Amino acid sequence: MDYGYKLALKVRDYECDIQGIVNNSVYQNYLEHTRHEFLLESGINFTELANSGINLVVVRAELDYKFPLKSGDEFWVGLNLQRSSKVRFEFSQDIYRSHDEKLILNGKIIGTSLNERGRPFIPEALEKMF
Repeated sequence: MDYGYKLALKVRDYECDIQGIVNNSVYQNYLEHTRHEFLLESGINFTELANSGINLVVVRAELDYKFPLKSGDEFWVGLNLQRSSKVRFEFSQDIYRSHDEKLILNGKIIGTSLNERGRPFIPEALEKMF
């Protein structure tokens, strides 16, 4: 698959559980970090949006774990963004181990933006990205 954005990362020891593999909850941190970096590099500052009363929120996360990562593994996260409805957007995100391009995880994160009154909408800054 072709990705509009990629981010390289490395597994840190403390992210692994007693089995010696990355804890399943840590993968959500990898995906979130990638989304934040993507938005920042696209000119959208998550903190500035929140300070202006616009909150980007996850409403659904679908994660399909394929193979575990271990301490020291280098990997990358691929990301594509698309609009999924009038007020929702979808991040398709996959994680691959770098040295052999093994698929580690398929993810779909669905989000929306909430205004000051808690109503969903798509802000202009995101609208330009679709």
